[in-house]
Amino acid sequence: MRSVDDHLAGILNTVRTLAPLEVELEQALGTTLAEEVTSPVALPPFDNSAMDGYAVRAEDVAAVPVTLPVIDDVPAGDDRLQAIGPGMVMRIMTGAPLPAGADAVIPVEWTDAGTAQVVVGRSAAPGHAIRRAGEDVRAGDVVLPAGTPIGPAQLGVLAGVGRRRVLVRPRPRVVIISTGAELVEPGMPLGPGQIWESNSYALLAAVREAGGEGYRAGIVSDDAAGFLDQLDAQLVRADLVITSGGVSMGAYEPVKEALGPLGTVRFDRVAMQPGMPQGFGVVGEDHIPLFALPGNPVSSFVSFMLFVRPALRKMRGLPAGPTPTVRAVTAAPLRSPQGKRSFLRGVLAPDGTVEPVRRQGSHQLAALASANALIVVPEDVTELPEGANVEVIPL
Repeated sequence: MRSVDDHLAGILNTVRTLAPLEVELEQALGTTLAEEVTSPVALPPFDNSAMDGYAVRAEDVAAVPVTLPVIDDVPAGDDRLQAIGPGMVMRIMTGAPLPAGADAVIPVEWTDAGTAQVVVGRSAAPGHAIRRAGEDVRAGDVVLPAGTPIGPAQLGVLAGVGRRRVLVRPRPRVVIISTGAELVEPGMPLGPGQIWESNSYALLAAVREAGGEGYRAGIVSDDAAGFLDQLDAQLVRADLVITSGGVSMGAYEPVKEALGPLGTVRFDRVAMQPGMPQGFGVVGEDHIPLFALPGNPVSSFVSFMLFVRPALRKMRGLPAGPTPTVRAVTAAPLRSPQGKRSFLRGVLAPDGTVEPVRRQGSHQLAALASANALIVVPEDVTELPEGANVEVIPL
């Protein structure tokens, strides 16, 4: 059997980072920045008011209460050159440029809200409620380095420095194909010996959660030729393909039967539980990576977490390696087969303890749904007592 680490290393040595492309800002969410972004201007570009109130000279409101004349209004977006002299104030709105001569803003709540004249009830120090030009970003500053995942805040920064388009590494397009003559689409009636197909839905959600664009390609029966036809049809829209089922040692294994003769996809027994049968390689003229995952639902999901998720990170231009773990303390004894790395489903508590769920079968999807972690038991360990320290993969 091949080790988990060797299998992952082979995957990461094969998978390529996607080439960058320029996209509109609206399409950039979830992508990875492929260029360094600098600001052409200072942010804010001018001194402006942080709140609705009155632009004043601090020395004029040092002794309060004081009544002062309101000589004008300054709305946000005002492009007039404004100034105040001694003993004068201007009513000012949030974001409006600060008039020359003013060195503080009195919030409207500290006044009687007058329009011709205003009674100020509290004094303010110079600089109060003023956003200074360049206090967030100076002109020429790097606001986002290359390799930054683009989320809502990053999109706001890009728009804030005037970018309309941006160079990114796109979200990988992932096609998911489920195989098995026993599978039926959810919502359809079950016949004898049939089950509703669930793996592609779980994998689709996992792909999207990992930053990819997922597409279900439907169910292929236990027919190698039919599988190849479906695969060929899907490659035009795929940066990566995931198949589920058809990789075990028995008869009627269409994925193995179809891809084995190509010589570009390797099928291994990986020293892990669940998920021992694994396939990985490349297909098509563009050498699209293909993951052939086992058909049992838990095996398929665990395999995604260990192997597909790191591959997607590399494709997105992010640091890639083994799935991160945290330390925890077992709340119950654990058992694991000799020579295999076990990934037991468990519930990780806020106090740092983790308890295995009762049902650990690779087909028991409901038990997986009740877990929030995978407890990692190394290959050379067969038993762990309650209170032992373990590595845990949070889900």
